[in-house]
Amino acid sequence: MALHGNLRDFTITQLLNLIILASKTGTLIVDGISEQAYISFREGKLAYVRIGKEDGSLAAVLHKANKINVNQYRAIADRAGQMTDKELGLLLVNAGYMTREDILLNLQGYFTEMVRRLFTWVEGIFRFENEMLPPGDKINIRLDLENIIIEGSRQLRELDQLQDEIPSLDMALKFTERPLTHVNLSVEEWKVVKFVDPKNTMRQIAGTNKLTEIEIRRIVYGLLQAGLVELVRPAGAPVQQNPKMFPMQGKEERKSLINKLIGRIRTI
Repeated sequence: MALHGNLRDFTITQLLNLIILASKTGTLIVDGISEQAYISFREGKLAYVRIGKEDGSLAAVLHKANKINVNQYRAIADRAGQMTDKELGLLLVNAGYMTREDILLNLQGYFTEMVRRLFTWVEGIFRFENEMLPPGDKINIRLDLENIIIEGSRQLRELDQLQDEIPSLDMALKFTERPLTHVNLSVEEWKVVKFVDPKNTMRQIAGTNKLTEIEIRRIVYGLLQAGLVELVRPAGAPVQQNPKMFPMQGKEERKSLINKLIGRIRTI
């Protein structure tokens, strides 16, 4: 029977850790707010990841990693036709264009970034399908996730702290009356600053700049500490009654749920 749950009860890092501990083979399916993710495992090792409509084909991964240019990407795509990633990888290796190790390293880097994206998913439902194996036409990897999970746990702690400082992304920003005259801003901070306006919510600014929840909160927190901006309620928006966007359960209750989940995963 498939295992179901809610991300309000278990974080992505907890789920990944449980799958690793149980050395499970199968696919974790997560339905987020706007995207669906598939994270496949073989004996507790990460094998494959796909999120939403993201083009995770081998040609696209190599292009994003700057291993091939636009023209090469188009030529490969045209030549590949209905060729699977495995067949394309074999073609590239046999042609001497790159080694098997090069291909695996680039896929590992891409899948790692996909997993990092999932760390900020705090709403949605999940299920683990032990009969759903990694895609057979895709190149699978075998990647230990322990270090990435530790990194993700730190991210979640930081996000929790930032949520205390900035409870809702549906608030807007405005410049303070007496902003500092000498402030050195990073490129990412400038991307946010140019949209500072009481009409624009932080969520809208994040969407425009393709920033994650933790990234927009981190940047805004820095701007608040620098005395450059302050939080305001958007024009016409109702006052937020709940200071926490994502209410969590008590530690003891969460611990009990996690222990139950460990037992259920091991029996699948």
